Amino acid sequence: MRGRPVKSEIRQNLIEILHYMKKAYGYEIHKKYCQIFPKCSREVVYYHLRKGVKLGEFEIEQVKEEKGKYSWGPSVLKTYYRLGQKAKVRGSPAVKEFFEKK
Repeated sequence: MRGRPVKSEIRQNLIEILHYMKKAYGYEIHKKYCQIFPKCSREVVYYHLRKGVKLGEFEIEQVKEEKGKYSWGPSVLKTYYRLGQKAKVRGSPAVKEFFEKK
């Protein structure tokens, strides 16, 4: 097979996190990711969430506008994700330990 492999360690870690969270929006997932694994940028997490939606590993549950006082304006658009049908949870011990402590 030619081209770049579709698998990604970061995307697999996101699958493990969403397995325990059930549903969450991108920034919330990024915060948990940085607490468990080596830090990565928010853009990388958002990229892998979008890529995972295309691959069927994640599904968009809802897109919700929330009001508040943000530096950029009075509202924010949050996209909530959940696991898709093609997501394969491996059972990461680090993620399991993190969520059992909470």
